[in-house]
Amino acid sequence: MGTRDDSDEAYVIGLCDRILGEDALPQHRFDWLLGDPGTSGRRARLPVDAYWPGHELVVEYRELQHDRPVPHFDKPDRLTISGVHRGEQRALYDARRDVEIPAHGLRLVVVRPADLDADGRGRLRRTEPADLAALRTILARGSAEDRGERRPAP
Repeated sequence: MGTRDDSDEAYVIGLCDRILGEDALPQHRFDWLLGDPGTSGRRARLPVDAYWPGHELVVEYRELQHDRPVPHFDKPDRLTISGVHRGEQRALYDARRDVEIPAHGLRLVVVRPADLDADGRGRLRRTEPADLAALRTILARGSAEDRGERRPAP
């Protein structure tokens, strides 16, 4: 099994670093972006995939499990602290990020495998020139979510 540094998410963040000329703060946690309360009432700070303070920009790389059920990631037989399975909680927390990040004056850009050179299973082929060009365009204009559009789930 690969490490997080070998992940498609890390690859995308690395390309964004190059385009933006600034190193991201990966897995950054804001004091105001909180999960649901646990049994003790404590609310954990939710991570974002990457934050570039100098650009006031957050990028979320949303793999296929963010848009459709994937049993390996969803763990449908186990409930989370929120009382729902992981897939439902992921959708709740993605929606929370979609609202809270712009509400706090930051730009949110969502990147999906389909935005880059990916196979049918959502794995990036890592065709760097094509992926850099696509990300330059995405970062220049924002994402569908930036423009108030919602993409239908595949």
